[in-house]
Amino acid sequence: MSDELNERVEAASKACDTTVFWHPRRTPAQALHALADSADELGVDEWDVYAEKGAVARVEKQVAELLGKPAAAFFPSGIMAQQSVLRVWCDRSGSKRVAIPDLSHLLKHEDDGPRRLHGFEFDHLTTGPKTATAEGLRKLSPGLGAALIELPLRDAGCLLPSWDDLTALSEAARELGVPLHADGARIWESQPYWDKPLSEIAALVDTMYVSFYKGLEGLAGAALAGPEDVIAEARTWRRRMGGTLFRLTPYAVSALAGLKERLPRMGEYVAWARELATALTERGLNVNPDPPHTNTFQVFAEGEPDGIVERKIAFMEREKIEPCGGWWASQVPGTAMTEVAVHDAALAHEPKQVATWIAEVALG
Repeated sequence: MSDELNERVEAASKACDTTVFWHPRRTPAQALHALADSADELGVDEWDVYAEKGAVARVEKQVAELLGKPAAAFFPSGIMAQQSVLRVWCDRSGSKRVAIPDLSHLLKHEDDGPRRLHGFEFDHLTTGPKTATAEGLRKLSPGLGAALIELPLRDAGCLLPSWDDLTALSEAARELGVPLHADGARIWESQPYWDKPLSEIAALVDTMYVSFYKGLEGLAGAALAGPEDVIAEARTWRRRMGGTLFRLTPYAVSALAGLKERLPRMGEYVAWARELATALTERGLNVNPDPPHTNTFQVFAEGEPDGIVERKIAFMEREKIEPCGGWWASQVPGTAMTEVAVHDAALAHEPKQVATWIAEVALG
């Protein structure tokens, strides 16, 4: 997209009264006022000090209990949390080789940090838009320091493995003696797909990272859960990487609020997303996965991205509603794609109406 077109999109978006996807818009002042209210409602009356005590300790306790793990540690970012735990597992095994999907966040969105900072060597557990299997893990040569699965695989349309495949992968990892770590940035949104308790899902992996700023709408932050000794070592890496900030309380309060207010609504988000996906296909668009596995999925339309963006600008200027996110070229020539993520903002609209808006923008 050209700079000029991008500027027009931003201007039209700012002029809109409402949006459909992601979370409802709030100014920094509104968000911080809400955070102060949450601190009162939650009874947070002390600050943490370097990630000890206060709201941080409460988040760690709650996440450990939700996931059925002995311990959890709060991190300012998921990137830091995952690099830390992989470093712990690899140091213990004496091998820097990590089995990982080639579409993993670590490989696509972290500027080669895992390799440059920690010396990890990556083996592809999967290639392309497919989920990991026990067979795929067994095909890799021995000597892995760890294996990572992304639940869901975001760049594949938030694709999830079946429960049987996930269980078989877990059994294979334990049989091979390979620590299995889960990138659970969207595990809250994935739970309705399997309809299993979070603790039962997390029991299939040795460690799991969770995010607070995506579906839970926290300011930022993440947590890492697993065995006490592993989490203790990960805390050391957090300090080494500059993540043990003097005050993490604001992020922890927003995480507690998200766990209280939005975690119970994940089933609603996923159900709404599936209704939208059905309505979109009825209007001639394609979705992936079909039906969606989580509250997030991909939408495809024939046409060039710039043409769709022009129609989106015209729609926003006319209706004062932002009906969808950005569009870009897909791997199929002549086809554009976007991603939709259903949260509270979407639930204020009817799925069929939103599908009509998106079809108007995408198909003309």
